[in-house]
Amino acid sequence: MFCPQCGSPNDDAHAFCKQCGASLRHGETSAPVPPVTTPPTAAPASGQATRYANFGQRLLAVILDTIVVCIVAGVIGTMLGLVIGVGGTMTGGHVGAGADIAGLLGLLAGIAVDWLYEALLVSSSHQATLGKMALGIVVTDMQGRRISFLRATGRHFGRLLSLMLLLIGYLIQPFTPKRQALHDIMAGCLVLRKVPR
Repeated sequence: MFCPQCGSPNDDAHAFCKQCGASLRHGETSAPVPPVTTPPTAAPASGQATRYANFGQRLLAVILDTIVVCIVAGVIGTMLGLVIGVGGTMTGGHVGAGADIAGLLGLLAGIAVDWLYEALLVSSSHQATLGKMALGIVVTDMQGRRISFLRATGRHFGRLLSLMLLLIGYLIQPFTPKRQALHDIMAGCLVLRKVPR
């Protein structure tokens, strides 16, 4: 069966097009239909036509974002460690206790940096972290609009459930109709690939 929107071939059992996400239940064609000029999904804020981001694009974006977060969190953790270490030495405090406090503060700083990095950038006008921007993908609500900071926060911490389920929440992404991972489904979000009109 060919998609009536974009003309991509699909398995007859699919309810949605694997390329553009359009419903396949309205009719079947025996030959590919040329792409229409109106995009199947549009993100009004960005003025770009969009398609669902694939698993590879999302994985690469996560790798790039992890590198950025690790660098920023490492710098902040090092600065906290130095401040606590110097302060402890000057006040004659116990070195082991200072190291424990520095470690705890470093961990908390890492969690905060990861959360704020993702939630602030995804809810911004860019609708994407640096990794997602590099790959031309954005996070939207189900209508292609920018999401709020609160929804971005819920989506971010929803990833913990995917991790606790042995990454199954991530691995389902290629098999869902709208290419959503578990945390996308929970937050009511889409991850879309920007395509120039």
